[in-house]
Amino acid sequence: MHNVDIELVEMTLDVMKYAIHRITNESPEMGAPRKEEELKRQAGETITPSGIGGENAFRLFRNVLVKATVPIDHPRHLAFVPAAPTRAAIMFDLVTSASSIHGAYWMEGAGGIFCENEAMRWLVSLTGMPEGAFGVFTSGGTAANLSAIVTAREYWRKNRENQNKKGCIITSVGAHSSIKAMAKVIDADLLLVETDDLMTAEALQEKIDSLDENTMDRVFAVVATGGTTNAGIVDDLNGIAKICKELNLWFHVDAAYGGGALAADSVRHLFDGIEKADSVTIDPHKWLFSPYDCGAIIYRDPELAKAAHSQEGSYLDIFKDPGAQGFNPCDYQIQLTRRLRGLPLWFSLAMHGTDKYKWAVERGIELANLAGELISSRPELELVRPPGLSCVLFRRKGWSADDYKNWTYTNHRDGIALVTPSKWKTKESIETVARFCFINPDTTEEDIQVILDTMK
Repeated sequence: MHNVDIELVEMTLDVMKYAIHRITNESPEMGAPRKEEELKRQAGETITPSGIGGENAFRLFRNVLVKATVPIDHPRHLAFVPAAPTRAAIMFDLVTSASSIHGAYWMEGAGGIFCENEAMRWLVSLTGMPEGAFGVFTSGGTAANLSAIVTAREYWRKNRENQNKKGCIITSVGAHSSIKAMAKVIDADLLLVETDDLMTAEALQEKIDSLDENTMDRVFAVVATGGTTNAGIVDDLNGIAKICKELNLWFHVDAAYGGGALAADSVRHLFDGIEKADSVTIDPHKWLFSPYDCGAIIYRDPELAKAAHSQEGSYLDIFKDPGAQGFNPCDYQIQLTRRLRGLPLWFSLAMHGTDKYKWAVERGIELANLAGELISSRPELELVRPPGLSCVLFRRKGWSADDYKNWTYTNHRDGIALVTPSKWKTKESIETVARFCFINPDTTEEDIQVILDTMK
């Protein structure tokens, strides 16, 4: 199976034809999930002692299995946080895999790591963090957040008084679900500021003031959000940074979704204070048009991350030899083995330039504001709050939670769009609402109108 033969050549041609067709298709089919029993009936046994052959396996994938998926780059995929990787990034993802580069250590991956670092320097420049700040690419926001908070905790535990304490993290109700999951992984307590809206310095201070001395003594980090997943809300980063500095707390900003907006001049002021963070998470596979999976974690002082994450082993000693010295990404995050996730971003940035990235991000913001105007012009619809970054929360007057759910499934089944409901919490209640998230610059005003028309 490692031989180069005519079957491999033919399969390579088939795969390349499929990839070219997919990359150049501006309106891919809106797939939908099917039950496992149905897929099993259609695909049959695919893993057998003798194999079913490349042609047969690829035919099953192309004609059956891929149609049971939803393309994240469909112009009417406005649910969750979609993605719209550039054609250049997709092509170079193929090159990345074909090149078989291990991206953990400079000794094995110097040229590829150099490319990643070039892209990382641009990301760091967007944050405005001081000279010396740097980072690495990860599998996504969860791994990036986890890497940052492990670094924060290990730094906190350098103080011997904290070595046997269970740490505490403060964040808001509106923070991403990965923050809660991450706290479980490191066995830390999570203290929540009760707001689905932006976390203000006043709200954070009020939470801190409510803690008893023993609990406050265990707090080592505050996680602010640079663009909430639900509504695109940016916390009071300047105010939170000031409190963290006064109390010597690690200040982490989760900008996994919203970090792309750092490239947009129209909203960059909303992120004032992010340059004061100890660590920042940004996901290029969200709003910076990279393929899945590509996250990034940036540290004010990368040496603190290295102290927390660098692994030891006799089989790894050679990588510390002077003859192999260079930047080793595995020293700065939780993974040892890693692919060069930043390479597709680097190639796309190199090919297109950063100005086009600025335009594409601004387009997402424009689409959100346009959707807000269209919603406000329809008597049956109402904005829940003004658009935030590229997110829009709105309600269909008179609808119940079941109405939103049925609307989602009907539109998806009919191949119109994938738009899912969310919830908005106020002091009085928790309401089910509709939500748009615009990432793809190919989405049009007509696309928005078509979706809104289904709510009449």
